[in-house]
Amino acid sequence: MERFSPGAGEPDEIEAVVEKVKNGDRQAYAVIIRAFEHQIYTYCYYILKNREEAEDALQDIFIKVYQSIDKYNPQVSFSSWLYKVAYHHCLDQLRKKSRRKKLIDGQKELQQLDDHRHAGSERAVEELLMNLKPEERNLVLLKVVEQYSFEEIGEIMDCKPATLRKKYERVRKKLIQQKSKEGGLTHERMVRSN
Repeated sequence: MERFSPGAGEPDEIEAVVEKVKNGDRQAYAVIIRAFEHQIYTYCYYILKNREEAEDALQDIFIKVYQSIDKYNPQVSFSSWLYKVAYHHCLDQLRKKSRRKKLIDGQKELQQLDDHRHAGSERAVEELLMNLKPEERNLVLLKVVEQYSFEEIGEIMDCKPATLRKKYERVRKKLIQQKSKEGGLTHERMVRSN
């Protein structure tokens, strides 16, 4: 079976696999999982700030997508639809946890991860992202990391592209100010508008 690269791969090929799944080919769904599992896991991790929760969310999301794949409308890219399901699932997970417990668990998890992560810029970028609200972090991840357009992000987040542009600009300025207070703008490139 072929492996697809979401966002940069062949959307027509993914659409063909989706049609196979809609027509009852369960094996074809494995292609979709392999194509998107790493990106969706990373996305969930940055929203939930917890490895185990992100792994659980990943499984739940792919189950939800499989169960509701007939509701997918090809007028929107499959990856956008998948990210929309992931976004709403993660928001639901955040709502279920108490805010205080979430902060404590997140700090413990970050401390454990810091022991195993690369030093330098990756850690600094991660710290910047972790200081954002979930919606802000989601917007930056979709725009900068996944390189979606504001129109695609609007589909994912159920929001108007113009509103997202304004929010993105505010978040970008917030990150630049935050980084300048820490003594430099070495990671400004991460938050520059595309």
